[in-house]
Amino acid sequence: MTRTITARPLTREAFAEFGDVLDTDWDNHFPINGGRCERYHDLAKVEAEGPNAHVVISLFKGTPYDFPLTLGMVERHPFGSQAFMPLSPAPFLVVVCHDGPDGPGEPHAFVTKPGQGVSYPRNCWHAVLTPIGAPQDFLVVDRAGDGTNVEEHHFDEAYEIHLPE
Repeated sequence: MTRTITARPLTREAFAEFGDVLDTDWDNHFPINGGRCERYHDLAKVEAEGPNAHVVISLFKGTPYDFPLTLGMVERHPFGSQAFMPLSPAPFLVVVCHDGPDGPGEPHAFVTKPGQGVSYPRNCWHAVLTPIGAPQDFLVVDRAGDGTNVEEHHFDEAYEIHLPE
C-alpha cells in the first residue's frame, strides 16, 4: 500500500518550520548601486560545520521526475545547510520531513512558484532535487569539507506525491 500526499504551494509561513524560502517577498530589502539594484538581504543562514568546513557555490542541472512521484528515500546533511535557487521561472517540488525518534516523520510536500528557492538548515530531512516537467538548472549553496555530510533514510513503505490540480 502506498501512502499519498498532495503537494501544496510553498509559502514562507508554511515552510518556516523546515527552513527558509528564498524569494523577493521579503521586508528586508534596500537599494544599492546608486539605486539601480534592489538587495533582498539575509534571506537564509548558511551553516558549515565539521572538519575543513567551508561554503561552496555550485550549479546543478536537474532532470525532471514523473508524477505522481514515488518517494522512497530522503536525506539530510549533518554538517551544513543547503540552499537551492532555480535559474529559470519553472516550479520544482520540495519535500521535507521533521526528525523523529526513529528517523524522518511523514513528508510534507510543497510546489514553488516562479522565482522561489529554499534553504534547508543542517539536519533537515528532504527529498532530492525534483524539477517538474523539464530539465532545470539551480544555483546551490552548501557545505564542503571533510567527513560524511549526507545521511539517507529509506522508508519501509513508499509515499506517493501528487501535484496539486
